[in-house]
Amino acid sequence: MMKNVPLALSIAATLAVACSSTRKAPEANATAAVSDAQTTTTAEAVPYVSFALSQQNADAAIYQNSSAEIRRLFQQCYELARLRLDANLAKSHVLPAAVIVDIDETVLDNSPYQITGVAKGRTFTQANWAEWTAKAAAKALPGALDFLRYAKGRGCSIFYISNRSIAEREATIKNLASLGFPDADDRHVLCMDKTSDKTERRAQVKASHYIALLCGDQLRDFDESFKDRTTDYGRPRVDAAQDTLRNYFIMLPNAMYGTWLDAVGGKTDSLKLDLKQNFFSKHAY
Repeated sequence: MMKNVPLALSIAATLAVACSSTRKAPEANATAAVSDAQTTTTAEAVPYVSFALSQQNADAAIYQNSSAEIRRLFQQCYELARLRLDANLAKSHVLPAAVIVDIDETVLDNSPYQITGVAKGRTFTQANWAEWTAKAAAKALPGALDFLRYAKGRGCSIFYISNRSIAEREATIKNLASLGFPDADDRHVLCMDKTSDKTERRAQVKASHYIALLCGDQLRDFDESFKDRTTDYGRPRVDAAQDTLRNYFIMLPNAMYGTWLDAVGGKTDSLKLDLKQNFFSKHAY
């Protein structure tokens, strides 16, 4: 047992260095909109930062991966989705109906990828993410499959609008189809090409379908305007759009990553620790 002590002390020391960095905090507005052009510093470049950031995500990954609470939240959201879908299908519409869903943390569970990041002390990179998606091994989130089969039975086409890359589409379709998700094919799985803004892809669906409902784990899965978090972290926008969101958008829980976290820490690993500390200092009582 004693032979593990040096390793434990080493990890503790690493965290201590990361969390007590003497670097001057960057003079940046933590709530400023984050550009898609920002890149993530690799673990090789700043290994202690990568390790510290991965450990900060530990409780969120555990919650998303294993809690009974998250299971019930997803079930509850998709129960509400049925009610909203039925109500919207009852409204007058000429075009055939469709449901639009995001993929990651909406219908597919990627928490094993996040758990692996914590275990290995690493953060997101395109390479390790592609390694995960290529496995086509993500499980269906609670309630998602039953809801989309229900929507299909009500005559809706299902469109999956995801910011997985075009290069990941084949593996993504394989993953969805293996689980029995309806409309898991090239026509209905619309992956990212050049931009993470989903507006154009939603417009493609809207041109030929009545969009009866949208589901996602990010507000940007409903409208790209929610990317702007410069005013009170974007919360006033939610209040202003509350009626529309209530009727046409089902919000799924994701405590692991998203625009909400980028609004505080940005998307560049080398800056995140300081920006998060700025946030804690500002909001502590």
